Amino acid sequence: MNGSRVLGTGSALPRRIVTNAELADKVDTSDEWIVARTGIRQRHIASDDETTSSLAIAASRAALEDAGIEASSIGLIVLATATPDNTFPATATKVQAALGCQGGIAFDVAAVCSGFLYALATADSLLKTGMAKRALVIGAETFSRILDWEDRTTCVLFGDGAGAVVLEAPTADSADKDGPGIIGTRLHADGDKHELLYVDGGPSTTQTVGHLRMRGQEVFRHAVVNLSDVLKEVLEVTGVRAEELDWIVPHQANARILDATARKLGIAPEKVVVTVDRHANTSAASVPLALDVARKDGRIKPGDLVMLEAMGGGFTWGASLIRM
Repeated sequence: MNGSRVLGTGSALPRRIVTNAELADKVDTSDEWIVARTGIRQRHIASDDETTSSLAIAASRAALEDAGIEASSIGLIVLATATPDNTFPATATKVQAALGCQGGIAFDVAAVCSGFLYALATADSLLKTGMAKRALVIGAETFSRILDWEDRTTCVLFGDGAGAVVLEAPTADSADKDGPGIIGTRLHADGDKHELLYVDGGPSTTQTVGHLRMRGQEVFRHAVVNLSDVLKEVLEVTGVRAEELDWIVPHQANARILDATARKLGIAPEKVVVTVDRHANTSAASVPLALDVARKDGRIKPGDLVMLEAMGGGFTWGASLIRM
């Protein structure tokens, strides 16, 4: 029996686009250096009047419109973010208030770049129990707020944005294994790798927001291994072969990671949705952003088998197989 099905997707990006050339005027880097090592050519950076919640709200409204449903039918909002508007309350509650669907469940999930996968699995589980009939699952970030803009090894990698998915609880039709819905998900974490990718601040430690710190080469090595392993794990538990996949929608961290993971699994590169060149790494927003782009441009169609995957700080990582 398949799980919750995707009714619609939406995304939102800040107005301002920052090119590699613009960054090269501020830090010791170049367009050639950034493209060769990451595949990134530009990113969107939030202005003062754009926040994680405002981007999440815009993406949610777009997803609701795409699904053709009213916000009042949403009983659950799970928002993945590492850059909330406030320490509390949850940014999800701001989205709930803006959409006018108060009274249901709304909370945030913190799993950094894997956050959307964690949020998707959480929402699917709650929908299966009958806690709600429909859910908004959101990944939204303003990573520009926690970057050290003097550190050329990290500030060139990230951007801001949001993506959202409307989920509907399984129905009798979900018993059809070839029907739409979430087929299988696997999530993992390894807290021993904390020092490889983290933010050097927080309420209970420094009482500051802090800045992102990363040991890029080691993160790259773990990402390729962990992502290929979890993709194989999901394929094994669902009984699906790699060649049966229509699309892979990966976390958009680095073009080289995307290429290396696809090669390791023997998956054709043309089946991999790539938006890192336009959006850079938008952390928890990257998977739903890329999913929305590929649906709206006509690549991902109803009935397609789509694998979502991501790895982020913690380390956390996971993958989810969905029939659209």
